Amino acid sequence: MTKLSVNINKIATLRNARGGNIPNVAAAAQNIEKFGGQGITVHPRPDERHIRYNDVRELKPLLSTEFNIEGNPIPRFIALVLEVKPAQVTLVPDAEDAITSNAGWDTLKHKSFLQEVISEFKNNGIRTSIFVDPEQEKVEAAVATGTDRIELYTEAYAVNFARGRHDAAEPYARCAEIAHKLGLEINAGHDLSLENIKNFQEKVPHVAEVSIGHALIAEALYLGLEPTVKRYLELLK
Repeated sequence: MTKLSVNINKIATLRNARGGNIPNVAAAAQNIEKFGGQGITVHPRPDERHIRYNDVRELKPLLSTEFNIEGNPIPRFIALVLEVKPAQVTLVPDAEDAITSNAGWDTLKHKSFLQEVISEFKNNGIRTSIFVDPEQEKVEAAVATGTDRIELYTEAYAVNFARGRHDAAEPYARCAEIAHKLGLEINAGHDLSLENIKNFQEKVPHVAEVSIGHALIAEALYLGLEPTVKRYLELLK
């Protein structure tokens, strides 16, 4: 079964819009675990517009499932990850002013940089994943960085699936097969939803984990958080 890690950034966005501590980010994360979620993902950005660095510190001792911290490996982020020591760190090359992640790593161009950062995390016992586009050369080059996993950036899949493209998952299936043969584990995320996750799960092999945030939290406004989490778990079987 592919594991479900829930990104709780949007819960923090709602809290920050009003100030105070409603909704309570830590309580929401613990409820997601109680509802069956197998991981919690956070993506702290430098401006802390949703998840704050202190949220990350406070969450670690409260969680019983896998904790995944995403972000651009700037010095402050690296220091936070080494302090908190999550189960997994996912490296994302997003600009500081990016609204959301919008591209994977150029694993050829940034090989040396990624090797250095990944080595430091792995020396501290932290599993590392890197965000990549579904392109064969980028996936093949990821091996040389020393990463444990890749996370396939699935925005293009979601867009093409919504347009009725029956082959929307094909590039991801090919890249997943390549990564698996090269010894890399595979995660996936970005714009996955209740509408498209089943097709992705059926078409793309070897996916260890999906990270879903924006769609899941939006769907929970209509369905409730517990039924939404449980529906994803059912579809991921």
